[in-house]
Amino acid sequence: MPQVTFALPSLSYVCRPLLDSVLPSLPPTVSDLDVPPLLREHFILSGYRPLGLPWRCCVLSLLQIHNQTLTTWSLLLAALALLLRFTGTISCCHVYIIKSFLASCSAAANVLHCRSEEMHYFLFFLHSVSAAVYQYGCALALSLYSVDAIWTQSMLGQVYLPLTAILSWLSCALCCYTKLTLRSKFAIHRRICRLFPMGVAFLVIMGPFVRRLTIYRWSNGPALMLFLHQVVLFLLSTFFFCFPVPECFAPGHYDLAGNSHHVYHALRSLCTLVQQEALFHDFLWRRPALVRQMGEQHLLLTCISFFCPMVCCSMTALAMRSRARAELEKEQR
Repeated sequence: MPQVTFALPSLSYVCRPLLDSVLPSLPPTVSDLDVPPLLREHFILSGYRPLGLPWRCCVLSLLQIHNQTLTTWSLLLAALALLLRFTGTISCCHVYIIKSFLASCSAAANVLHCRSEEMHYFLFFLHSVSAAVYQYGCALALSLYSVDAIWTQSMLGQVYLPLTAILSWLSCALCCYTKLTLRSKFAIHRRICRLFPMGVAFLVIMGPFVRRLTIYRWSNGPALMLFLHQVVLFLLSTFFFCFPVPECFAPGHYDLAGNSHHVYHALRSLCTLVQQEALFHDFLWRRPALVRQMGEQHLLLTCISFFCPMVCCSMTALAMRSRARAELEKEQR
């Protein structure tokens, strides 16, 4: 007579379906020929995630080796470093929170853009908005913490923030426009077109630093040296942003590590960290006389002005997203 047992099923047998539903297996990466031209990068031949991944797979691809892994983690580590710096500097917290949030937005764009072509456009436009807001945020912090009363009362000081707001919006608009209209061109053409307003905005933003360098030389503490390091890092990152080096010399050999996109984001992350450290030193130097020289009402209006370029850039990105959706629907007919 057969014996009947009442043994409980093994834990792995019970948990395996739950784990499969929560942590689905990720599909392997594909070559550039298996993704739409919109998602391809020049001289990068492999390491692409297939289009149409579920949201969970897009998020879990943080733990997968593909051609966006190093870019994403460099941005996430920069955001984490800014948050850790914020925990020790509560009095200057708004600057670190904003910069950390913007770095996280850029990381999210790199992680989730393979969901669909429409989502790729939307996240790229979001990335352009975050970059433009970052530019104006840098100008705002410099105008508060890195200048003296003579600069604030001068004509250049009066037009400094409105000018940087316009240039930040122009940078966002041109980045979105070139992404939408230069889809069939090489990526280097888009990069050079997007570099122009970014370069002009950077020159305007660095105006206070150049003035301090010419007036105070190197006698104003470590902030000037940190700002100089920021300039060097920015120029190096700009080179790798415009030119696909070294992958242009050996296509396919730098797909997963070492291509210009990886180097650019790593240098820009370091540039951001150095800049925030310099701003913190300036904040300590400027804080005692800040409210007395500028007044609480002027400081409040200056901080509120931060939302003006944010709203303008967001509206521009939404308009471009609607246009991109219309063009994609037209192509599918």
